[in-house]
Amino acid sequence: MANITSFPDESLGLAADSDVVFLMVPFPAQSHLNQLLSLSHLIRSRGFPVHYAASAIHCRQAKLRHDTLLLNTSGIIFHELPTPPFNSPPPEPYSSVKFPQHLWPSFESSLNLRQPVAALLRELSSSSVDTTTSRTRARRLVVIHDDLMNYVVQDAASVPNAESYSFSCGSTLCTFCLTCQFSGKPFPVVELDPDAIPTLDNCFTPDIASFLSIQSQYDHLKHGTLFSTCRAIEGPYLDLLAQTTHADAAVGKTKQWAVAPLFPVTPNHDKAHPTLEWLDKQPPNSVIYVSFGSSTTMSHEQINELAIGLEESKQRFLWVLRDADRVDIFNAETKILQLPEGFEERVKGVGKVTRDWAPQLGILRHPSVGGFMSHCGWNSCLESLTMGVPLATWPMHSDQPHNALLMTHILKVGVQVMGWGERDELVTSSAIKKSIENLMASNEGHAVRTRAEELSKVIKQSVDDDNWELNSFLTYATRSIN
Repeated sequence: MANITSFPDESLGLAADSDVVFLMVPFPAQSHLNQLLSLSHLIRSRGFPVHYAASAIHCRQAKLRHDTLLLNTSGIIFHELPTPPFNSPPPEPYSSVKFPQHLWPSFESSLNLRQPVAALLRELSSSSVDTTTSRTRARRLVVIHDDLMNYVVQDAASVPNAESYSFSCGSTLCTFCLTCQFSGKPFPVVELDPDAIPTLDNCFTPDIASFLSIQSQYDHLKHGTLFSTCRAIEGPYLDLLAQTTHADAAVGKTKQWAVAPLFPVTPNHDKAHPTLEWLDKQPPNSVIYVSFGSSTTMSHEQINELAIGLEESKQRFLWVLRDADRVDIFNAETKILQLPEGFEERVKGVGKVTRDWAPQLGILRHPSVGGFMSHCGWNSCLESLTMGVPLATWPMHSDQPHNALLMTHILKVGVQVMGWGERDELVTSSAIKKSIENLMASNEGHAVRTRAEELSKVIKQSVDDDNWELNSFLTYATRSIN
């Protein structure tokens, strides 16, 4: 049985005022952990008991890195699921494959979570009454699981009072593109040349493609899908995907909800941090924020080219320079990535390099930030658009190439650092310099910033309207069934 992390006034029992309980089962990767924890908080804030189940390492990581002050983890019960030991190798900056293959041991090990999750399902879904506390167990257990954990939660289908819903952490555009590829159907998005659309083969490794295939075999067991997106951003692709899946007899009329953004969209009294203090001293919209997420590793040569491009652009910048996460972030040597000799001294007063975990949402929310050079992880794209910050796109792997196309070619809220067709080439300092100048100091940059700001208003309005889609999901998931 899983270990439970809770506060003294909590137990496995449910709150007396609710007979519907939610169980979150995230995939063991940083952005996935973070998004389901954010969703856990929103559901908990509406009065429902919420349980969050992952390995001990990943429960700890999710809580440590969640930078939302509104998150009150004392209202969420964490279950530390037993997992077999797995390797935690260092990233490989010179690998010919950009996908973070060093994380594969953790991904593969997640398949072993089926049995402990099944035991937790049985415990939480029990219909008996605890006579010692007078607490009634769940009338319904609502399981929200990452769509990469379909295999792990498959036993929810055999629990009479349980319903499972998948949670998609990536862009709907990417999901739709891959769905078209799998089915062999034509791709109907006129803004994109079909030949330019990234494919499963060039975005993922064979191991991951096989892993995705395993998950897809259990997709029919879910009752619906939550998408980490907003209709203001991806409405057309949500509709297209709904038409595609509803036409599939195996899937049937599964329901879908677009529940993002999951983070606070207004100023949230961000914690004091050296990066934010430095930004306080910079003019409005003058700084380009440079960060490539938790799974990206660059070669020494590429870091040098990026440093030179930033310096020669003459633009203010804030650069988060970190090595990629290992599987176990708590038991790994910190690798100091080297910069060109004298670089930090030469850019002092104009640029800042930080090697620590940075409060990205607070940075993007800061009025001094006018652009974001990004790997285009979906969470980064959502945060940037919600805060009205345009992007300089530099995708690395997975759904990132699709996200980059969405930003630059469809929504037109970004400029391109490199196209996916040049993914195997060194990105030169001159190309980097040009993209920064385009974003921060040109008419093109002004136009994409204006569009980003306009889109931000629409996204924030969806939250001001009481996050209708999330409430719609909660109403449906907690409904009475005769």
